[in-house]
Amino acid sequence: MPEAWEPIMRVLFGIILGVILTIGVAFISDSWTTGPATSGGSEPGMVEHRTMVNWDVVGDNVRIVSQRAREAWSKLSHMVSG
Repeated sequence: MPEAWEPIMRVLFGIILGVILTIGVAFISDSWTTGPATSGGSEPGMVEHRTMVNWDVVGDNVRIVSQRAREAWSKLSHMVSG
């Protein structure tokens, strides 16, 4: 029976690894390509580099999701223990 779960686990592992790699590459790309040129200088030859991801928004969303997960876990643990 363990052989039946192997393809499912490989797909799940592949999805998780893909998400991690995508986020990691986006973060590395943003940190390497952005720098002093993001100020939007008025020089004619200056190229403005924009980030692919608004990391402030991502950070806020992660904070909100983790806070809601903690609240849900707290409610669930009180229901089970109470």
